[in-house]
Amino acid sequence: MKTLVIAEKPDMGRTIARVIEPGAARRQGYLEGESYIITWAIGHLVSLAEPESYDAKYKKWRDEDLPILPAAFKLQPNPKTKDQLKIIAELAKRCDRIVNACDAGREGQLIFHLIREYLKLNLPVDRLWISDLTPETIRRGFAELRSDREFDALTRAARARSQADWLIGMNASRAFTIRHRTLLSAGRVQTPVLALLYERHKEIEAFRPETYYTVHGRFLSGNTAYRGIRTGERLTSREAAEAIAGKAAGRTGRIAEYDVSEQKEYPYRLYDLTLLQREANAKYGFSAKKTLDLAQSLYERHQVITYPRTSSRYVTEENIPYMHKALAMLRDLAPYDRVAAGSDMRLVHRGNKAVCNPAKVEDHHAILPTPKKPGSLTPDERKLYDMIVRRFLSHYYPPAVYRVHEIVTEAADETFKTTVKEQLDAGWKAVLETDDGGNGKKGRRGKSDRDGEDGDEDGTQIVTGGFTLDPDAPVLCEGVNIAEKTTKPPKPYTEGTLLKAMESAGRMIEDEDLREAMKETGLGTPATRAATIERLKQVGYAALRGRAIEITPKGVAAVELIRGAGVELLTSPEMTGRWEQRLHQISRGEASDEQFMDNVRRFAVKIVELVRMQRPVPPGTFAEPERGGRSGKQGRARRTQAAETVAGKKSARRAAKAAADAAGVPGSSTAVKTAKIASGPSGSNTVGQPAGSVSAGDKARQPAAIAPCPRPGCGGTLIEGKRGYGCSRYREGCRFVIWKQYAGKRITAAMAASLATSGKTRPLVLTLPEGTKAKGRLRLVDPATGEIAPEPE
Repeated sequence: MKTLVIAEKPDMGRTIARVIEPGAARRQGYLEGESYIITWAIGHLVSLAEPESYDAKYKKWRDEDLPILPAAFKLQPNPKTKDQLKIIAELAKRCDRIVNACDAGREGQLIFHLIREYLKLNLPVDRLWISDLTPETIRRGFAELRSDREFDALTRAARARSQADWLIGMNASRAFTIRHRTLLSAGRVQTPVLALLYERHKEIEAFRPETYYTVHGRFLSGNTAYRGIRTGERLTSREAAEAIAGKAAGRTGRIAEYDVSEQKEYPYRLYDLTLLQREANAKYGFSAKKTLDLAQSLYERHQVITYPRTSSRYVTEENIPYMHKALAMLRDLAPYDRVAAGSDMRLVHRGNKAVCNPAKVEDHHAILPTPKKPGSLTPDERKLYDMIVRRFLSHYYPPAVYRVHEIVTEAADETFKTTVKEQLDAGWKAVLETDDGGNGKKGRRGKSDRDGEDGDEDGTQIVTGGFTLDPDAPVLCEGVNIAEKTTKPPKPYTEGTLLKAMESAGRMIEDEDLREAMKETGLGTPATRAATIERLKQVGYAALRGRAIEITPKGVAAVELIRGAGVELLTSPEMTGRWEQRLHQISRGEASDEQFMDNVRRFAVKIVELVRMQRPVPPGTFAEPERGGRSGKQGRARRTQAAETVAGKKSARRAAKAAADAAGVPGSSTAVKTAKIASGPSGSNTVGQPAGSVSAGDKARQPAAIAPCPRPGCGGTLIEGKRGYGCSRYREGCRFVIWKQYAGKRITAAMAASLATSGKTRPLVLTLPEGTKAKGRLRLVDPATGEIAPEPE
């Protein structure tokens, strides 16, 4: 009999087939060769069942039915991909062994084992555990197949994560929604991210600018000119600054201190997914989801980078020869041939701990280019590939070397400080300074916390042509400049800075042991943080304003309500941190998944009990009514962009006040202790709804039905909301929604009706995830949720 290979996606399956069964015959949903049958999932073919699968009463959202605590979790197939599930079931009957070839990680393990459990597949299972899809790696992976039983602990952790998120999301979302009569999505990871946006919003709102003055002296010693910034107390009046300038200008001073040292700057760490997402956002404005999609395409479709969903920035000893092969390829690939030719292979070796650190590599090593030359990449794929290649090449160059001059100049009893960095050797920064796809930043770190400051704010100057100074010679203060400055509020988060906060949230936790554990895990995982950010936008809690991502009035009120109910732990990184810590322990066989789930059930019960005691918010708290006679397009635009306008900020304050009153919090949210935190995704633990809120006025309007709701067994109708087309039975638990904005295209009511009835739209010009345009259709991927996807011709 043959061996059945189950990959996670079709592209992966076809790539594997080309290596292990190059002559395999193509069939519907699989490829078949002499020894192997290769098939695939399409993401999650099976998921945890909805509450109504346990009891029909759960179709309606009622307080008396909470909490929902299944004794054993049921599974349900994705209706849109159930045919593929049937294909896997039939193929398994013809085989005597299975190879789990899903992504090598916690989520890949979950995808495979939910299929196996639902289909009751009892065949022996081997595990293909590889980090890239090059032919060499695939051959080696199949030659070194491991027993899937080695990964039993990881499977238990994956299942526990999924079930725990279901328990918290279903119970918290239903409890708050029922109590306050509007859809309030809550989740184990989603809610702490929302709280992070909330705290930044409050910090900006409370900020009061202050004016101050800096004094910069221009000095000449012999033929050497330099600048210095005056040190001492901050000057808050122009008169004081002008007095200092008047007495120092034209005076002869002296060099009070002069120190020269050599400084080396080493290349930045190799990319993990979160770092790649952060820098792609800062450089190109890519969303976290777009970067993940592009990286996945470079990995699966083009096979030019290694597995992208990694949390490591290091490699193991076994990866070193592989890296050298990739370097050899780059020496013959424009535009990298010149830079690669100047590299030194001896710099990347097993003893270089900045690159090779096996102790910091768990499931997957850092993202690397593969030895395969890229073919036709889209412009955005090319940009991301360029970032990965140049970061990789930088480690084959020596450190950048500077001679640092620290100078303290005294003139007219005033002290001025200067730092001059004289570049002696550009080293690895030459890789970034090229104009053929480099980042144009001359190797400068992207320190977002200093964006907008003057280059010489601290007196630092960088020179490349040499710098000489006689510390014993007199110094002339040729002139003095005064700069008026204003303190700036904290910046709104971008997706990049939000990802950074999610990754480093452990620093904000007081418990030392937990903080140490969070250094390794952060909040969420690299693979799911993008989904969390997208989720906040979809449920109306956050909105983009340019590159900034800001909380909406609904998001502000939601945080107030959750904290006021007494479940503020749901908004903090501590719970998520403890979960990730425990899940990590479960995956290593160091903790019990059963005990973990018992604790989660108790917490779900506690949430429901506390929300029941909360006073409901007044009707209309979440509504955004028209004001001042605004109507038509202008009124609609104002309502949908409320978070980005003054009126939106007022609405946020009103909603927050109502929420605080309902929660029993005196005054406003200023009584809540600031928690500078972030978090990650909630998996299946949240509820979707296009309109986001329902008021008495909304009920009176009775929007027209567009089409029957396609969710199996629902019986509702599709109606138009502010941000999408959702089911009229959302109060009974239907989560179906088609969002009005998808991939830069506006979904009309006619398109939504076509998707709901026939599963696809008429032919369109689509904008694909990588940014290219192609003819095709949009198709309904999941009738249970309303998820859609492009289908190019």
